[in-house]
Parts: sequence; C-alpha cells; structure tokens
Amino acid sequence: MIESLLVANRGEIARRIIRTAKRLGIRAIAVYSEADADLPFVAEADEAVLIGPPNPAQSYRNAEAILAAAKATGAQAIHPGYGFLSENAEFARTVESSGLIWVGPDADAITAMGDKINARNLMAAAGVPVAPGTTDPAADLDAAVTAAAGIGYPVMVKAAAGGGGMGMGVAVDEAALRTEYDKVRAFAERMFGDGSVLIERYFPRVRHVEVQILGLADGRVVALGERECSVQRRNQKLVEESPSPAVSPELRSRLLAAAVRAGEAVSYRNAGTVECLLDPETNEFFFLEMNTRLQVEHPVTEYVYGVDLVEEQLRVASGLAPTFDPDALAPSGHAIELRINAEDPKRFLPGPGVIRTWVEPTGEGVRVDSGYTEGNTVTPFYDSLLAKLIISGATRAEVLERAKAAVAAFQIEGPKNNVPFFAELLTNEEFLSGAYDTGIVSRMR
Repeated sequence: MIESLLVANRGEIARRIIRTAKRLGIRAIAVYSEADADLPFVAEADEAVLIGPPNPAQSYRNAEAILAAAKATGAQAIHPGYGFLSENAEFARTVESSGLIWVGPDADAITAMGDKINARNLMAAAGVPVAPGTTDPAADLDAAVTAAAGIGYPVMVKAAAGGGGMGMGVAVDEAALRTEYDKVRAFAERMFGDGSVLIERYFPRVRHVEVQILGLADGRVVALGERECSVQRRNQKLVEESPSPAVSPELRSRLLAAAVRAGEAVSYRNAGTVECLLDPETNEFFFLEMNTRLQVEHPVTEYVYGVDLVEEQLRVASGLAPTFDPDALAPSGHAIELRINAEDPKRFLPGPGVIRTWVEPTGEGVRVDSGYTEGNTVTPFYDSLLAKLIISGATRAEVLERAKAAVAAFQIEGPKNNVPFFAELLTNEEFLSGAYDTGIVSRMR
C-alpha cells in the first residue's frame, strides 16, 4: 500500500481523502492557498504546504508548485480529488514521469475521454448507445446549421472539451443556433483553450443517470450501480441518489453493462463515472460523457455498495486487489446526497462571507462531508460547495424522512446558502414521487 499521499485539492474532498488515508496508516499531506490557511483540511493533514496565493492558477492548478511540494515532503503518490488538475492528462503524465504514483486513470484514458467528440465515437464503436449528433467538430457556423438540420431541433450545442455542466446551450431553431454556436465557441476558447463545438440531439424531458465504474489492478472493470443526478441548476447537480427511482432491474443490467464496455474500451483503471441521459418515456439511455476521476457524489455509492471508494482508489494505484468480491456486487438500501452551497436559494447566485454559525445535523444514517466550520471565511475564489449532506437508510421513504429532519437541523449563518431550497425540495410532490427529470428545479422556480 502507498505510504505517503499528497492531496492536490482543498475543502471537503481534501478532508475526505485525508480521512481515509489516515485510517489506512498513510501519511496525508495537504497543499493549500493563502485563502485556505484556516480551513479544517489543513489542520487535519499530517503535514501541510503553502503553495501560493488564492488564484487557483497560482495554487491548486499550479502543477510546478504541487510537484515541488510532493518532492519537499517525500510524498509517494498524488491524489487529485475532483476539479482543478484531476482530469489534466499532462499533469497525470508528469506526475508519473517524476516517479510518483498517480491515484487515478492513466493519461491516455483521460485524453481519450476528455474530448467529447472523440469519446462519443469511441463509445459508439464499443457498442455503447450515443445520442444522435456530430462525429466531428462543427468546423464553422454553416457546418453547425447543416448538422442541426440533419439531427432535428431542438439541439444541444456543446464545448467538445467542456465538463461540469459548463459550455452548453440549447437551440430550438436555426436563429437560436446561430446565437448559441458563437456563444459556446467563445466560452470554450476562453475556458478550455479549445473552441471545438459539437451538436447533439436535445431531449426536452430527460433524466440524468450515471454509473460508477472501477478499473481494478488486475485489468477488470466493474460497475458499482447507478446514481440519479436529475436535480440540477444551470446543468450542474444539486442532488444525487442511489439507486435511481427510474431504473428497473432490467434497465440497470443494460446500463451497467454499457458502462463496463465504456471502461474496457479505454483500458480504464481506478475510479470513473459514465454519465448518461435517460429518456423516461422509452427507457432509452445515451452516453453523455465520462468523468475520469472521483465524483462529488461518490458517497451515495459508498453507502449502497458498502465500500470506501477512496480506499479502493488507493488499492488500485498500489496494485492491490479490492476489498470486495467483484463478482458479488449488489445494492443494499438507499442514499441521497444534498450539495450544501454558499449561494442564494432562489436564484443560486454565489454568496461568500464569514460563517458565524455552523451546526451540522447528526443521527442515524446522517453523514456530513464538510469543507468549512464556524469562523471560516467562504471566499469568492473557488466553487461554492460548503458541504455534502448524505443520508442513508433501508428504503427511499426512510431516507426522505431522515433528510427532512437533517435539513431542518443544519444551521448556517453568515454566507447565503441553499439549505432552504432543500427544505422546499423535500416537500415537493414531484421529487417525493421519484418521477422527476432535469427540469424540476426550473418548474419549482
């Protein structure tokens, strides 16, 4: 097993990784920016290194500073968490060429799945269903118009190098396409350094379902069930649950088999997620993208499958067998995750500030993965995620009741936060029924 681990991230995911590392007797090393010096993850690590000012480009995305910290502390491995450099193939390659262990898929898999058009084509060749769309980037606006006419409106205009719900637009006709194409292309060039755009069929009513996969050290790829991720704002997730209330045993079998084929197509190792769109009317599903890292919502899978995914990541990276029997994976119970963000609960606009009060809920089936505590300052430099409230139980009904009580008990004063939104969601009949889709938040607003 790896003996020392540098966590190249911050906040709740850094705390989460550090917790498992220390349980396994691994020396946990944190890196932090000047803005994060007082956050819990820094104090909880065995060692912590200041790597730069608040700007992520000068700290958490500064590969040279992170590698220097690894060398200075004698770290044996680097875990990137999610975001920042986690899906940067060049960084992964540099880490390994420096003689360190990269806790994640190899650079080739990251590259293969990082370009959405290349990923679509790979998946289609592997027999994974893909939505109608372009097989090459739309070279210009005229090519995009021609492609959309062949696919049929409405269409989704997407940045080929995008991710995290960013770089997307919907066009209901040619006039809208002309506007969205220029907007998405400019955004993609600015944010990802790649203005390539693809055109896909847009589903006005759809569910977002994803599959957790794990590429094992012996070369096998296994699937640890699905997660429902349809409660979203601006194409970004707010709630995840497992199992999905929309997925029957027969559909689950098809979905998981397709996800395994997706992983096998790129010889995948370590943790990853195959994201799909599910048509609730026909039960057809289509490959959306693959996230070549640990997901924010991994805890719901941990509860339902009884595994510690961070431990499994470390075991794969160490060349060890998993703690579970790959041939006996089966879901048990139910779990829901609510993303507690520092944002206005109505318009979902960021709301940084000093945390004057922070009281986490407790009780059976209640887990809080937090990045902050009372007295900390939520700055505008990073993602608005404050904590993840994870609720588990024997049934979905039991979990929903526990979630209501936990949300009522979660006290945060200072920065704006979306706890009131979850109190509203947990009384919403559409959500409670399980028959919701990605439009639920807009209908609530």
